[in-house]
Amino acid sequence: MSAATVEFTENNFDQEVRQSSVPVLVDMWAAWCGPCRIIAPVVEELAGKYQGKAKIGKLNVDDHPSVAAQFRVMNIPTLLLFKGGQEVDRIVGVVPKEELVRRIEKIIA
Repeated sequence: MSAATVEFTENNFDQEVRQSSVPVLVDMWAAWCGPCRIIAPVVEELAGKYQGKAKIGKLNVDDHPSVAAQFRVMNIPTLLLFKGGQEVDRIVGVVPKEELVRRIEKIIA
């Protein structure tokens, strides 16, 4: 993970995501997931690009299944976008970097 990428857990999720003053992108992933490994470098690159404007991080669904269950995450990777503590967008599967940028720009506007 890059220095800009936050690691979300069951313990810090409310504070880091729900109470965040900036929009948040949560990458729900697992180590065994091939598509998760494909999108990971893009997520890390965007974490650096949007540092200060949005918080971007990852949550391992194997380590923190209760959070994945809370948001009814059935497939990974699932990228959840939060604004004001509420989920405002969801991307399931691997999408082009341009699509991720478009969706992030929409919530930080």
